[in-house]
Amino acid sequence: MAFSRNTWKLTLSYDGGDFHGWQVQPGLRTVQGLLSEAIRKVTGEEVLPQGSGRTDAGVHALGQVATFDLEAGIPQQNLLRALNRALPTSVRVTQAEVMPQDFHARHSACGKTYEYRIFVRRDAGTRHERICSPLLARYVWDCRWPLDIGPMQQAATTVIGEMDFSSFAANDPDVSVRQGATPPTMVRTISTSEWRREGDLLIYRVNGNGFLHHMVRNLVGTFVEMGCGRMSASQMPEILAARNRSISGPTAPARGLFLVEVQY
Repeated sequence: MAFSRNTWKLTLSYDGGDFHGWQVQPGLRTVQGLLSEAIRKVTGEEVLPQGSGRTDAGVHALGQVATFDLEAGIPQQNLLRALNRALPTSVRVTQAEVMPQDFHARHSACGKTYEYRIFVRRDAGTRHERICSPLLARYVWDCRWPLDIGPMQQAATTVIGEMDFSSFAANDPDVSVRQGATPPTMVRTISTSEWRREGDLLIYRVNGNGFLHHMVRNLVGTFVEMGCGRMSASQMPEILAARNRSISGPTAPARGLFLVEVQY
């Protein structure tokens, strides 16, 4: 007897500091692995939920999306409650929806929004240092250098548009190119790229149609170099044109990065 299957879309929020990233890895605690186990406990079915993308170890999510198929017929609110009971409190399913069968968390996505948060320990021209609360420390980069948001914002506007972001892409060990095959494109389109200050935080918000491995963290690391005067914002076009990771700034720590939303 054939069973109909439902395609489920889950929206998740999680504290990435508790995990070795999204993707299942042998012997390591990952979000995908825990979610798969929770689904098995609730429904008895073995599935591997597919995420909108991988978040690295330490990266947080406010709106990660995962999809999977189930044979079990279960009301949406029942599945939502049951999964949250089966998951640790550092992972919450905030929404569960039945979708058309051709919906896929990654392939159907048309955009993503990330935020990066920096704790402003010290303002330029002052000796006073703020103390980052231990309740905040795992969600921000506690940056020891005074930062000028002006050059950081100037540089941020430079990356808006469609361009090659090779200078901000880390080598991804999970992506291999067969001999003779066309390498993956490094071109992405960024629609929003801006810094703002909220109290003791500097917050970078970026939206685009896709992001390369470590791209947001590498952009932030470069902006910080410009904010503390070690690089100039006027160098950004040259860095982009070089398509060379070695001339851009360092990779910002994972703990300040949040996947805010996935657009479909």
